[in-house]
Amino acid sequence: MNSLTSKFKNLKWVQPLDQAALILIIVLTVLIGIVLLTGDRTTPKVKEFTWQNKQIGAEDMGFIMVFNRPMNRESVEKNLQIDPPLSGKMSWAGRRMAYTLSEPVPYGTPFSVQLKGARDHLYGEKQGTLIEPFTGFFRSRDRAFVYIGVQGNEEGRLILVNLSQKEPKPIPLTPEDLVVLDFEPYPKGDRILFSAITKSGQKQGLIEPELYQVTTGINPQSPEDNSKPAQPPGEIEKLLDNKYYRNLKLDLSPDGNIIVIQRVSKTNPNDASPWFIEKGKSPKPLNAQGGDFLIAPDSQSVVIAQGPDLTTILPLKPDAKPLEFLPKFGQVLGFARNGSAAAMVKFNPDGTRSLFVVNNQGQEQELYRTPPFGNIISAEFDPSNSVLYCLITEVLDHPETYKEQPYIVAIDIKTKQVIPFVILPNQQEINISLSPDGLALLFDQTVIKTGEPDDLEQSTKTQGGDTIKTSRIWILPLVIDTPTDGSKPQVKPEELPFLGFHPQWLP
Repeated sequence: MNSLTSKFKNLKWVQPLDQAALILIIVLTVLIGIVLLTGDRTTPKVKEFTWQNKQIGAEDMGFIMVFNRPMNRESVEKNLQIDPPLSGKMSWAGRRMAYTLSEPVPYGTPFSVQLKGARDHLYGEKQGTLIEPFTGFFRSRDRAFVYIGVQGNEEGRLILVNLSQKEPKPIPLTPEDLVVLDFEPYPKGDRILFSAITKSGQKQGLIEPELYQVTTGINPQSPEDNSKPAQPPGEIEKLLDNKYYRNLKLDLSPDGNIIVIQRVSKTNPNDASPWFIEKGKSPKPLNAQGGDFLIAPDSQSVVIAQGPDLTTILPLKPDAKPLEFLPKFGQVLGFARNGSAAAMVKFNPDGTRSLFVVNNQGQEQELYRTPPFGNIISAEFDPSNSVLYCLITEVLDHPETYKEQPYIVAIDIKTKQVIPFVILPNQQEINISLSPDGLALLFDQTVIKTGEPDDLEQSTKTQGGDTIKTSRIWILPLVIDTPTDGSKPQVKPEELPFLGFHPQWLP
């Protein structure tokens, strides 16, 4: 080192700054040589786990782990443990490992992720350095649902039940002076869109709903969120009044940014069409005629039934031209979550109805045909998009009265096998809701007042206007344990201790 310094002093043309740079280069060269000879001994570890301390919903289908060093991939895949187990597959991009789930996480469940015993992979070493043990935690969203109450101070109100709590209790979300007619949860479950009338207006026979949203008090804390603090339940905001139009059927886009609602002018009944409301903007008419409608999974178009054998896909823009016509289908019941297919109904000339699955390539597959005068009321795809859970009815042979027998069935889309789950009592209206994790169905069982005139002061009525005397809510588990004795597996619904109708799971 002294010889080097003396040489630098003899070089008069070398400036002090140049001397410092040369010394730094020599020092760095020596250090690099030492590293190359001895190897990098930095302990490998997990730098980032994208689901750490998050709440995960059905739309969250994978997490990412980022390591500080290139890893021996086989050792990571062998030693990664998720408790409770979640089936999935791993893929790599450099130091990033992605774990993609094969099905949604079960709701209301805490999870841990552990990685120990894995090794890094540098310079072709067969035995790398052991990773620093890692433990991560996340949980799925609460298992919660909402319904419309039918008795006491819950009558006509939107009620929340969180089954993930130790002692689930009904929580009223809307005030007593509003009667809820219809509702739909926002995609994160933190708010609910609903239409309602006032009790005073109901007593006068004025069925002119206004549009609102209300907070649930649930904070999803999804990985895509900015960890916003949860709002308390019951905070209401009016979105649309009834000054000039009657507000009827509503639908909310999958991304929660667009509302489509059927509106009829109070002064001109011929002025009736769906309107759309973009987030933060004034409502605009679509200027399209039609009946039943659903917003497509892309949140940019709406499917409208325009007759018994015609369904049209329209962009969500004023006076837009149709994107596509779907002749012979008169109703759309639902979509696969990934937008790959839709469940549609064809009305046949012989009085039967056919359930079709139409994929995004235009291919059609008939899954089920009702007996004459039977009906297909609703259909929901399971998370794997391989099964349709349907509510269907058949007309009973009865010499004196016309009666429909409702069933809840599962239809395997590939094999077309129809599996009956529940035979329901004869009733005018039934609502079913499939949980976002695909593990349970909710349905209601209403009792209508018969032989009595409709009471205008009674808050709870069916869509057909019949007064509801009472209504029970049932849950049907869809996880079937195969009996060891070789008998057929059985699923039995369980009555929940809540009185209400139109139950819907929160996403």
